[in-house]
Amino acid sequence: MDGIHLRPGRPLLAAAARPWAAALLACCALLVAVLGVLFAHQARADWLDQAVDSPIITWPGAAIVVGCLLTGRLNGAVLAAVAVPAAVGLDDGLLKPLVHRTCLGVLTYPSGHTTAMFTLAAVVTVLLLVSPQRPGAGALRALIPAAACVLGVVVAIAVIGLQWHYFTDTVAGAAVGIGMVCGLALVLDLPAARRWLDRASRRRASGNEPGSPRPAVMR
Repeated sequence: MDGIHLRPGRPLLAAAARPWAAALLACCALLVAVLGVLFAHQARADWLDQAVDSPIITWPGAAIVVGCLLTGRLNGAVLAAVAVPAAVGLDDGLLKPLVHRTCLGVLTYPSGHTTAMFTLAAVVTVLLLVSPQRPGAGALRALIPAAACVLGVVVAIAVIGLQWHYFTDTVAGAAVGIGMVCGLALVLDLPAARRWLDRASRRRASGNEPGSPRPAVMR
């Protein structure tokens, strides 16, 4: 370009790092080749992918469910257990076939990845910020929902960058997730639902051994 003198610049790798970079390159190439040979022409996940993928997909929601049960929030556990499957099921079972928007031949509207992440973000926001809290709630209650929302935005940007989705697919996915959590929370707060949860909690408490601590009151 006129007026700009381009120079090669400093080396990207120090001399001592170059052998390590070459060895890492060889290991990466070998790993790609071996996995390619092992899993060529597969149409579904193998045992290794299932063993690793399933916990990564399910652990955030499971952790929220366990945390709610330990603190006596049965309604929160139900919300966390139901919200993501319901939101993603709404995407795949109704909205994607109904709208039939495609990208590279695949149904894309709304984005299921974005839906799942924003559903989890909305769940932790309801549980840690929106619902009535005990006095003295710390900054961690705000930090966790904020981090979950940031992660949702990162996922949305990633699926756009990978050309899996359009921007508006991710906006709709976020709306589905947030809306699903709001709807479920409203249903779970209905008097009839709270009575049902209270009976379920009492049945669980009555099954405890004598002398065992009673669960915390649901709030």
